[in-house]
Amino acid sequence: MAALAVALAIGVPVAIRAARAPRVAAGVLAAASLVQTIPSLALLALFYPVLLWIGHGVPALGFLPALLALTLYALLPVVRNIVTGLRGLDPAVLEAADGIGMTRAQKLRLVELPLVLPVAMAGVRTAAVWTIGAATLSTTVGQPSLGDLIFAGLQTQAWALVIAGCIGAAALALGVDALLGIAEHAAEQRRWGRVWLALGTLALAVVAASAPLWRGGDRRVVVGAKNFSEQYILARLIGDRLRRAGYTVSYRDGLGSAVAFGAVADGEVDVYVDYAGTIWTAEMHRTDAPSRTAQLRAIADWARTTRGITMLGALGFENAYAFALRGDAARAQGIATLDDLVRVAPRLRFGADLEFLDRPEWQAIRRAYPLRFASATPYSPTFMYRALESGRADVISAFSSDGRIAADRLTVLADPKRAIPGYDAILLVSPAHRGDRRFAAALRPLIGRIPVATMREANYRVDRDRDKQTPEAAARWLAVRIGL
Repeated sequence: MAALAVALAIGVPVAIRAARAPRVAAGVLAAASLVQTIPSLALLALFYPVLLWIGHGVPALGFLPALLALTLYALLPVVRNIVTGLRGLDPAVLEAADGIGMTRAQKLRLVELPLVLPVAMAGVRTAAVWTIGAATLSTTVGQPSLGDLIFAGLQTQAWALVIAGCIGAAALALGVDALLGIAEHAAEQRRWGRVWLALGTLALAVVAASAPLWRGGDRRVVVGAKNFSEQYILARLIGDRLRRAGYTVSYRDGLGSAVAFGAVADGEVDVYVDYAGTIWTAEMHRTDAPSRTAQLRAIADWARTTRGITMLGALGFENAYAFALRGDAARAQGIATLDDLVRVAPRLRFGADLEFLDRPEWQAIRRAYPLRFASATPYSPTFMYRALESGRADVISAFSSDGRIAADRLTVLADPKRAIPGYDAILLVSPAHRGDRRFAAALRPLIGRIPVATMREANYRVDRDRDKQTPEAAARWLAVRIGL
Protein backbone atom coordinates (compact mmCIF):
# COMPACT_ATOMS: atom_id res chain seq x y z
CA MET A 1 0.00 0.00 0.00
CA ALA A 2 2.93 2.33 0.64
CA ALA A 3 4.25 1.58 -2.85
CA LEU A 4 0.84 2.24 -4.38
CA ALA A 5 0.53 5.53 -2.47
CA VAL A 6 3.97 6.69 -3.65
CA ALA A 7 3.16 5.62 -7.23
CA LEU A 8 -0.03 7.72 -7.10
CA ALA A 9 1.81 10.71 -5.62
CA ILE A 10 4.35 10.54 -8.47
CA GLY A 11 2.18 9.21 -11.26
CA VAL A 12 -0.85 11.51 -11.09
CA PRO A 13 0.98 14.85 -11.53
CA VAL A 14 3.37 13.31 -14.07
CA ALA A 15 0.44 11.92 -16.06
CA ILE A 16 -1.41 15.25 -16.00
CA ARG A 17 1.70 17.05 -17.26
CA ALA A 18 2.31 14.38 -19.91
CA ALA A 19 -1.27 14.60 -21.17
CA ARG A 20 -0.70 18.30 -21.99
CA ALA A 21 2.53 17.62 -23.94
CA PRO A 22 2.64 14.73 -26.45
CA ARG A 23 6.44 14.57 -26.45
CA VAL A 24 6.56 14.34 -22.68
CA ALA A 25 3.86 11.66 -22.78
CA ALA A 26 5.87 9.55 -25.20
CA GLY A 27 8.97 9.70 -23.02
CA VAL A 28 7.11 9.05 -19.77
CA LEU A 29 5.17 6.07 -21.14
CA ALA A 30 8.31 4.64 -22.74
CA ALA A 31 10.18 4.85 -19.41
CA ALA A 32 7.30 3.28 -17.49
CA SER A 33 6.99 0.52 -20.09
CA LEU A 34 10.73 -0.14 -19.88
CA VAL A 35 10.41 -0.80 -16.16
CA GLN A 36 7.68 -3.35 -16.89
CA THR A 37 10.00 -5.28 -19.20
CA ILE A 38 12.31 -6.00 -16.23
CA PRO A 39 11.13 -9.08 -14.34
CA SER A 40 9.84 -8.03 -10.92
CA LEU A 41 12.27 -10.40 -9.15
CA ALA A 42 15.21 -8.81 -10.98
CA LEU A 43 13.93 -5.31 -10.24
CA LEU A 44 13.80 -6.11 -6.54
CA ALA A 45 17.29 -7.60 -6.61
CA LEU A 46 18.77 -4.63 -8.48
CA PHE A 47 17.97 -2.20 -5.68
CA TYR A 48 20.08 -4.14 -3.18
CA PRO A 49 23.48 -3.30 -4.74
CA VAL A 50 22.30 0.23 -5.55
CA LEU A 51 21.38 0.96 -1.92
CA LEU A 52 24.51 -0.82 -0.73
CA TRP A 53 26.58 1.47 -2.95
CA ILE A 54 24.81 4.58 -1.60
CA GLY A 55 25.62 3.53 1.97
CA HIS A 56 25.55 6.23 4.70
CA GLY A 57 23.09 4.26 6.81
CA VAL A 58 20.59 3.64 3.99
CA PRO A 59 19.07 0.16 4.60
CA ALA A 60 19.86 -2.07 1.62
CA LEU A 61 17.68 -4.93 2.79
CA GLY A 62 14.03 -5.22 3.69
CA PHE A 63 11.35 -2.57 3.34
CA LEU A 64 13.16 0.15 1.35
CA PRO A 65 14.31 -1.88 -1.70
CA ALA A 66 10.91 -3.55 -1.84
CA LEU A 67 9.15 -0.18 -1.65
CA LEU A 68 11.25 1.35 -4.43
CA ALA A 69 10.89 -1.62 -6.78
CA LEU A 70 7.14 -1.98 -6.24
CA THR A 71 6.60 1.75 -6.71
CA LEU A 72 8.26 1.62 -10.12
CA TYR A 73 6.23 -1.48 -10.98
CA ALA A 74 2.96 0.30 -10.10
CA LEU A 75 3.63 3.44 -12.14
CA LEU A 76 2.80 2.22 -15.66
CA PRO A 77 -0.93 1.44 -15.28
CA VAL A 78 -1.49 4.61 -13.24
CA VAL A 79 0.29 6.91 -15.71
CA ARG A 80 -0.96 5.21 -18.89
CA ASN A 81 -4.63 5.21 -17.90
CA ILE A 82 -4.67 8.85 -16.76
CA VAL A 83 -2.83 10.01 -19.90
CA THR A 84 -5.16 7.97 -22.12
CA GLY A 85 -8.25 9.24 -20.31
CA LEU A 86 -7.25 12.91 -20.42
CA ARG A 87 -6.24 12.80 -24.08
CA GLY A 88 -9.47 11.03 -24.99
CA LEU A 89 -11.86 13.63 -23.55
CA ASP A 90 -14.39 15.20 -25.90
CA PRO A 91 -12.94 18.54 -27.10
CA ALA A 92 -16.43 20.05 -27.02
CA VAL A 93 -16.66 19.54 -23.26
CA LEU A 94 -13.30 21.24 -22.77
CA GLU A 95 -14.36 24.13 -25.00
CA ALA A 96 -17.54 24.53 -22.96
CA ALA A 97 -15.48 24.73 -19.78
CA ASP A 98 -13.30 27.39 -21.37
CA GLY A 99 -16.42 29.21 -22.58
CA ILE A 100 -17.86 29.69 -19.09
CA GLY A 101 -14.53 31.10 -17.91
CA MET A 102 -13.09 28.24 -15.90
CA THR A 103 -9.46 28.53 -14.95
CA ARG A 104 -7.07 25.70 -15.85
CA ALA A 105 -7.17 24.38 -12.28
CA GLN A 106 -10.98 24.56 -12.12
CA LYS A 107 -11.30 22.78 -15.44
CA LEU A 108 -9.00 20.01 -14.23
CA ARG A 109 -10.74 19.61 -10.87
CA LEU A 110 -14.39 20.03 -11.92
CA VAL A 111 -14.43 18.64 -15.47
CA GLU A 112 -11.40 16.59 -16.54
CA LEU A 113 -10.70 14.52 -13.42
CA PRO A 114 -14.36 13.56 -12.79
CA LEU A 115 -14.74 12.48 -16.41
CA VAL A 116 -11.47 10.54 -16.43
CA LEU A 117 -12.10 8.91 -13.01
CA PRO A 118 -13.37 5.52 -14.33
CA VAL A 119 -10.35 5.09 -16.62
CA ALA A 120 -7.94 6.31 -13.94
CA MET A 121 -9.40 3.98 -11.29
CA ALA A 122 -9.04 1.06 -13.67
CA GLY A 123 -5.33 1.84 -13.76
CA VAL A 124 -5.13 2.17 -9.98
CA ARG A 125 -6.91 -1.16 -9.50
CA THR A 126 -4.58 -2.84 -11.99
CA ALA A 127 -1.57 -1.33 -10.22
CA ALA A 128 -2.86 -2.57 -6.86
CA VAL A 129 -3.29 -6.14 -8.09
CA TRP A 130 0.11 -6.16 -9.84
CA THR A 131 1.83 -4.72 -6.78
CA ILE A 132 0.32 -7.25 -4.40
CA GLY A 133 1.41 -10.08 -6.69
CA ALA A 134 4.94 -8.71 -7.08
CA ALA A 135 5.23 -8.04 -3.35
CA THR A 136 5.36 -11.77 -2.66
CA LEU A 137 8.81 -11.73 -4.29
CA SER A 138 10.13 -9.22 -1.74
CA THR A 139 11.11 -12.20 0.40
CA THR A 140 14.27 -12.40 -1.71
CA VAL A 141 15.45 -9.00 -0.44
CA GLY A 142 14.62 -9.75 3.18
CA GLN A 143 11.19 -8.12 3.47
CA PRO A 144 8.66 -10.44 5.16
CA SER A 145 5.66 -11.12 2.95
CA LEU A 146 3.26 -13.85 1.88
CA GLY A 147 6.13 -14.94 -0.34
CA ASP A 148 7.77 -16.37 2.82
CA LEU A 149 5.17 -19.14 2.74
CA ILE A 150 5.55 -19.71 -0.99
CA PHE A 151 9.35 -19.83 -1.04
CA ALA A 152 9.60 -21.96 2.10
CA GLY A 153 7.00 -24.35 0.73
CA LEU A 154 8.79 -24.71 -2.60
CA GLN A 155 12.16 -25.39 -0.98
CA THR A 156 10.85 -27.88 1.58
CA GLN A 157 8.14 -29.40 -0.65
CA ALA A 158 5.47 -28.35 1.86
CA TRP A 159 2.80 -27.73 -0.72
CA ALA A 160 0.24 -26.63 1.87
CA LEU A 161 2.44 -23.60 2.54
CA VAL A 162 2.63 -22.80 -1.18
CA ILE A 163 -1.16 -23.06 -1.52
CA ALA A 164 -1.69 -20.94 1.60
CA GLY A 165 0.63 -18.23 0.30
CA CYS A 166 -0.98 -18.21 -3.15
CA ILE A 167 -4.52 -18.16 -1.77
CA GLY A 168 -3.57 -15.44 0.69
CA ALA A 169 -2.05 -13.26 -2.03
CA ALA A 170 -4.98 -13.84 -4.38
CA ALA A 171 -7.55 -13.10 -1.66
CA LEU A 172 -5.67 -9.94 -0.69
CA ALA A 173 -5.55 -8.74 -4.29
CA LEU A 174 -9.25 -9.47 -4.86
CA GLY A 175 -10.22 -7.81 -1.58
CA VAL A 176 -8.28 -4.63 -2.33
CA ASP A 177 -9.62 -4.55 -5.88
CA ALA A 178 -13.20 -4.95 -4.60
CA LEU A 179 -12.82 -2.11 -2.07
CA LEU A 180 -11.33 0.20 -4.70
CA GLY A 181 -14.15 -0.78 -7.05
CA ILE A 182 -16.77 0.12 -4.43
CA ALA A 183 -15.08 3.49 -3.89
CA GLU A 184 -14.98 4.09 -7.66
CA HIS A 185 -18.67 3.34 -8.26
CA ALA A 186 -19.74 5.33 -5.21
CA ALA A 187 -17.70 8.33 -6.40
CA GLU A 188 -19.38 8.18 -9.82
CA GLN A 189 -22.77 8.31 -8.09
CA ARG A 190 -21.60 11.07 -5.69
CA ARG A 191 -22.31 8.78 -2.71
CA TRP A 192 -19.42 10.02 -0.65
CA GLY A 193 -20.39 8.06 2.46
CA ARG A 194 -19.72 4.80 0.63
CA VAL A 195 -16.47 6.16 -0.73
CA TRP A 196 -15.17 6.90 2.76
CA LEU A 197 -16.52 3.59 4.08
CA ALA A 198 -14.60 1.63 1.43
CA LEU A 199 -11.42 3.65 1.86
CA GLY A 200 -11.75 3.49 5.65
CA THR A 201 -12.07 -0.28 5.51
CA LEU A 202 -8.94 -0.41 3.37
CA ALA A 203 -7.09 1.83 5.85
CA LEU A 204 -8.13 -0.35 8.80
CA ALA A 205 -6.94 -3.43 6.94
CA VAL A 206 -3.55 -1.78 6.38
CA VAL A 207 -3.33 -0.90 10.08
CA ALA A 208 -4.23 -4.46 11.07
CA ALA A 209 -1.68 -5.90 8.64
CA SER A 210 0.96 -3.65 10.21
CA ALA A 211 0.27 -4.99 13.72
CA PRO A 212 3.45 -7.14 13.85
CA LEU A 213 5.47 -3.93 13.54
CA TRP A 214 4.01 -2.58 16.78
CA ARG A 215 5.63 -5.16 19.04
CA GLY A 216 8.26 -3.35 21.03
CA GLY A 217 11.33 -4.54 22.82
CA ASP A 218 14.91 -3.49 22.36
CA ARG A 219 16.18 -7.09 22.34
CA ARG A 220 14.71 -8.05 18.95
CA VAL A 221 17.12 -9.97 16.74
CA VAL A 222 16.87 -11.09 13.12
CA VAL A 223 18.04 -14.56 12.11
CA GLY A 224 18.89 -14.93 8.43
CA ALA A 225 18.57 -17.99 6.22
CA LYS A 226 19.29 -18.86 2.61
CA ASN A 227 16.86 -20.68 0.37
CA PHE A 228 17.18 -24.39 1.20
CA SER A 229 16.00 -26.76 3.91
CA GLU A 230 19.20 -26.91 5.97
CA GLN A 231 19.20 -23.14 6.32
CA TYR A 232 15.57 -23.06 7.46
CA ILE A 233 16.30 -25.72 10.08
CA LEU A 234 19.45 -24.08 11.42
CA ALA A 235 17.77 -20.66 11.54
CA ARG A 236 14.98 -22.10 13.71
CA LEU A 237 17.53 -23.85 15.92
CA ILE A 238 19.39 -20.55 16.40
CA GLY A 239 16.14 -18.63 16.92
CA ASP A 240 15.00 -21.05 19.62
CA ARG A 241 18.31 -20.64 21.48
CA LEU A 242 18.02 -16.85 21.34
CA ARG A 243 14.37 -16.89 22.36
CA ARG A 244 15.23 -18.93 25.43
CA ALA A 245 17.87 -16.30 26.23
CA GLY A 246 15.19 -13.59 26.30
CA TYR A 247 15.39 -12.14 22.81
CA THR A 248 12.45 -11.46 20.50
CA VAL A 249 13.28 -13.27 17.26
CA SER A 250 12.22 -12.71 13.66
CA TYR A 251 13.46 -14.44 10.51
CA ARG A 252 14.65 -13.30 7.09
CA ASP A 253 14.40 -16.39 4.91
CA GLY A 254 15.17 -17.06 1.25
CA LEU A 255 18.22 -14.78 1.00
CA GLY A 256 20.90 -15.20 -1.64
CA SER A 257 24.48 -15.75 -0.52
CA ALA A 258 25.75 -12.24 -1.34
CA VAL A 259 22.63 -10.62 0.13
CA ALA A 260 22.92 -12.63 3.35
CA PHE A 261 26.56 -11.76 3.94
CA GLY A 262 26.00 -8.08 3.15
CA ALA A 263 22.97 -8.04 5.45
CA VAL A 264 24.89 -9.37 8.45
CA ALA A 265 27.77 -6.94 7.79
CA ASP A 266 25.33 -4.01 7.67
CA GLY A 267 23.38 -5.16 10.73
CA GLU A 268 20.17 -5.90 8.81
CA VAL A 269 20.57 -9.52 9.94
CA ASP A 270 22.04 -10.30 13.36
CA VAL A 271 23.15 -13.90 12.86
CA TYR A 272 23.07 -16.61 10.21
CA VAL A 273 24.90 -19.74 9.10
CA ASP A 274 27.14 -19.53 6.06
CA TYR A 275 29.71 -21.92 4.60
CA ALA A 276 33.46 -21.43 4.62
CA GLY A 277 33.89 -22.12 0.90
CA THR A 278 31.27 -19.52 -0.01
CA ILE A 279 33.02 -16.80 1.99
CA TRP A 280 36.43 -17.97 0.73
CA THR A 281 35.58 -17.74 -2.96
CA ALA A 282 32.72 -15.25 -3.29
CA GLU A 283 33.70 -12.68 -0.65
CA MET A 284 37.47 -13.11 -0.17
CA HIS A 285 38.04 -14.02 -3.85
CA ARG A 286 40.55 -16.71 -2.93
CA THR A 287 41.26 -19.56 -5.35
CA ASP A 288 43.64 -21.68 -3.26
CA ALA A 289 42.44 -24.63 -1.18
CA PRO A 290 44.22 -24.72 2.21
CA SER A 291 43.39 -27.10 5.05
CA ARG A 292 40.00 -26.57 6.66
CA THR A 293 41.62 -25.36 9.91
CA ALA A 294 43.76 -22.76 8.11
CA GLN A 295 40.80 -21.69 6.01
CA LEU A 296 38.58 -21.11 9.05
CA ARG A 297 41.28 -19.13 10.82
CA ALA A 298 41.80 -16.91 7.77
CA ILE A 299 38.04 -16.34 7.35
CA ALA A 300 37.63 -15.35 11.01
CA ASP A 301 40.46 -12.81 10.79
CA TRP A 302 39.26 -11.37 7.47
CA ALA A 303 35.61 -11.08 8.55
CA ARG A 304 36.55 -9.33 11.79
CA THR A 305 39.05 -6.86 10.34
CA THR A 306 37.28 -5.93 7.09
CA ARG A 307 33.56 -6.13 7.93
CA GLY A 308 33.38 -6.23 11.74
CA ILE A 309 31.69 -9.65 11.62
CA THR A 310 32.37 -12.16 14.40
CA MET A 311 32.73 -15.80 13.44
CA LEU A 312 31.67 -17.68 16.56
CA GLY A 313 32.98 -20.93 15.11
CA ALA A 314 32.13 -23.95 12.98
CA LEU A 315 29.07 -26.02 13.80
CA GLY A 316 30.87 -29.32 13.29
CA PHE A 317 29.82 -30.43 9.82
CA GLU A 318 30.70 -29.58 6.24
CA ASN A 319 28.17 -28.92 3.50
CA ALA A 320 30.30 -28.84 0.37
CA TYR A 321 29.30 -28.85 -3.25
CA ALA A 322 29.45 -32.44 -4.46
CA PHE A 323 28.81 -33.69 -7.99
CA ALA A 324 26.36 -36.58 -7.76
CA LEU A 325 24.85 -39.13 -10.16
CA ARG A 326 22.34 -41.90 -9.75
CA GLY A 327 24.23 -44.88 -8.36
CA ASP A 328 23.28 -47.25 -11.19
CA ALA A 329 24.33 -44.73 -13.85
CA ALA A 330 27.69 -44.09 -12.17
CA ARG A 331 28.46 -47.83 -11.98
CA ALA A 332 27.35 -48.48 -15.56
CA GLN A 333 29.63 -45.74 -16.93
CA GLY A 334 32.53 -46.34 -14.55
CA ILE A 335 32.40 -42.85 -13.03
CA ALA A 336 33.89 -42.40 -9.55
CA THR A 337 35.77 -39.09 -9.74
CA LEU A 338 35.51 -35.74 -11.48
CA ASP A 339 38.36 -36.89 -13.74
CA ASP A 340 36.14 -39.77 -14.88
CA LEU A 341 33.26 -37.36 -15.43
CA VAL A 342 35.29 -35.30 -17.94
CA ARG A 343 35.32 -38.24 -20.34
CA VAL A 344 31.51 -38.64 -20.52
CA ALA A 345 30.36 -35.07 -19.74
CA PRO A 346 29.55 -34.14 -23.39
CA ARG A 347 26.78 -36.79 -23.31
CA LEU A 348 25.31 -35.70 -19.96
CA ARG A 349 22.90 -32.99 -18.83
CA PHE A 350 23.98 -31.01 -15.78
CA GLY A 351 21.52 -29.72 -13.19
CA ALA A 352 22.83 -27.05 -10.81
CA ASP A 353 21.34 -25.05 -7.97
CA LEU A 354 20.32 -21.50 -8.80
CA GLU A 355 23.64 -19.92 -7.79
CA PHE A 356 26.22 -22.51 -8.75
CA LEU A 357 26.75 -21.72 -12.45
CA ASP A 358 27.64 -18.12 -11.58
CA ARG A 359 29.82 -18.90 -8.58
CA PRO A 360 33.65 -18.85 -8.49
CA GLU A 361 33.66 -22.52 -7.43
CA TRP A 362 32.25 -23.56 -10.80
CA GLN A 363 34.98 -21.62 -12.56
CA ALA A 364 37.64 -23.23 -10.34
CA ILE A 365 36.24 -26.69 -11.05
CA ARG A 366 36.27 -26.06 -14.78
CA ARG A 367 39.88 -24.94 -14.60
CA ALA A 368 40.85 -28.14 -12.80
CA TYR A 369 38.56 -30.43 -14.81
CA PRO A 370 37.67 -29.35 -18.39
CA LEU A 371 33.98 -30.27 -18.04
CA ARG A 372 31.78 -29.63 -21.07
CA PHE A 373 28.23 -30.85 -20.54
CA ALA A 374 25.61 -31.28 -23.25
CA SER A 375 23.47 -28.75 -21.31
CA ALA A 376 23.48 -26.98 -17.96
CA THR A 377 20.20 -25.99 -16.31
CA PRO A 378 19.73 -24.18 -12.98
CA TYR A 379 17.05 -25.43 -10.57
CA SER A 380 15.95 -24.57 -7.07
CA PRO A 381 17.58 -27.16 -4.76
CA THR A 382 14.40 -29.18 -4.29
CA PHE A 383 13.67 -29.45 -8.00
CA MET A 384 17.33 -30.17 -8.81
CA TYR A 385 17.00 -33.53 -7.07
CA ARG A 386 13.65 -34.08 -8.78
CA ALA A 387 15.30 -33.44 -12.15
CA LEU A 388 17.89 -36.14 -11.43
CA GLU A 389 15.23 -38.58 -10.30
CA SER A 390 13.04 -37.97 -13.36
CA GLY A 391 15.92 -38.18 -15.85
CA ARG A 392 15.85 -34.52 -16.89
CA ALA A 393 19.37 -34.21 -15.46
CA ASP A 394 22.16 -36.78 -15.36
CA VAL A 395 24.51 -35.01 -12.93
CA ILE A 396 23.73 -32.44 -10.23
CA SER A 397 25.68 -30.11 -7.95
CA ALA A 398 24.45 -31.74 -4.74
CA PHE A 399 25.19 -30.73 -1.17
CA SER A 400 27.26 -33.13 0.92
CA SER A 401 25.07 -32.80 4.04
CA ASP A 402 21.85 -33.50 2.17
CA GLY A 403 19.96 -36.55 3.38
CA ARG A 404 18.62 -37.22 -0.10
CA ILE A 405 22.07 -38.40 -1.23
CA ALA A 406 21.78 -41.57 0.86
CA ALA A 407 18.01 -41.88 0.50
CA ASP A 408 18.19 -41.72 -3.32
CA ARG A 409 21.35 -43.89 -3.40
CA LEU A 410 23.37 -41.31 -5.27
CA THR A 411 27.07 -41.63 -6.00
CA VAL A 412 29.16 -38.62 -4.95
CA LEU A 413 32.21 -38.10 -7.15
CA ALA A 414 35.64 -37.64 -5.58
CA ASP A 415 37.63 -34.44 -6.19
CA PRO A 416 41.24 -35.67 -6.49
CA LYS A 417 42.59 -32.23 -7.48
CA ARG A 418 40.91 -30.49 -4.52
CA ALA A 419 39.28 -27.86 -6.69
CA ILE A 420 36.37 -27.53 -4.26
CA PRO A 421 37.35 -25.70 -1.03
CA GLY A 422 36.22 -26.70 2.45
CA TYR A 423 32.62 -25.84 3.29
CA ASP A 424 32.39 -25.96 7.08
CA ALA A 425 29.12 -24.50 8.35
CA ILE A 426 30.07 -21.38 10.32
CA LEU A 427 28.09 -19.09 12.58
CA LEU A 428 28.44 -15.39 11.69
CA VAL A 429 27.32 -12.57 14.00
CA SER A 430 26.77 -8.93 13.03
CA PRO A 431 28.95 -6.10 14.40
CA ALA A 432 26.03 -4.93 16.57
CA HIS A 433 26.39 -8.03 18.77
CA ARG A 434 30.17 -8.20 18.90
CA GLY A 435 30.26 -7.46 22.64
CA ASP A 436 26.92 -9.02 23.55
CA ARG A 437 27.88 -11.78 25.99
CA ARG A 438 24.32 -13.01 26.45
CA PHE A 439 23.96 -13.37 22.68
CA ALA A 440 27.22 -15.31 22.32
CA ALA A 441 26.49 -17.48 25.37
CA ALA A 442 23.16 -18.53 23.85
CA LEU A 443 24.78 -19.65 20.60
CA ARG A 444 28.18 -20.95 21.69
CA PRO A 445 26.81 -24.40 22.69
CA LEU A 446 26.11 -25.01 18.97
CA ILE A 447 29.79 -24.77 18.05
CA GLY A 448 31.28 -28.12 17.08
CA ARG A 449 28.09 -29.86 18.21
CA ILE A 450 26.44 -31.04 14.97
CA PRO A 451 27.90 -34.10 13.17
CA VAL A 452 27.28 -34.33 9.44
CA ALA A 453 25.27 -37.56 9.80
CA THR A 454 22.91 -35.86 12.26
CA MET A 455 22.51 -32.84 9.98
CA ARG A 456 21.74 -35.14 7.05
CA GLU A 457 19.01 -36.83 9.04
CA ALA A 458 17.52 -33.49 10.09
CA ASN A 459 17.53 -32.30 6.48
CA TYR A 460 15.89 -35.49 5.28
CA ARG A 461 13.08 -35.11 7.82
CA VAL A 462 12.09 -31.96 5.92
CA ASP A 463 12.93 -33.11 2.38
CA ARG A 464 11.43 -36.61 2.34
CA ASP A 465 8.16 -37.25 0.51
CA ARG A 466 6.38 -39.13 3.30
CA ASP A 467 5.95 -38.14 6.94
CA LYS A 468 7.51 -34.76 6.22
CA GLN A 469 8.33 -32.46 9.10
CA THR A 470 8.39 -28.70 9.22
CA PRO A 471 11.76 -26.94 9.68
CA GLU A 472 10.60 -26.02 13.19
CA ALA A 473 9.97 -29.67 14.07
CA ALA A 474 13.26 -30.75 12.53
CA ALA A 475 15.07 -28.04 14.52
CA ARG A 476 13.50 -29.31 17.75
CA TRP A 477 14.54 -32.86 16.86
CA LEU A 478 18.06 -31.69 16.10
CA ALA A 479 18.31 -29.83 19.42
CA VAL A 480 17.33 -32.96 21.33
CA ARG A 481 19.61 -35.17 19.24
CA ILE A 482 22.71 -33.05 19.97
CA GLY A 483 21.88 -32.75 23.65
CA LEU A 484 20.50 -29.21 23.78
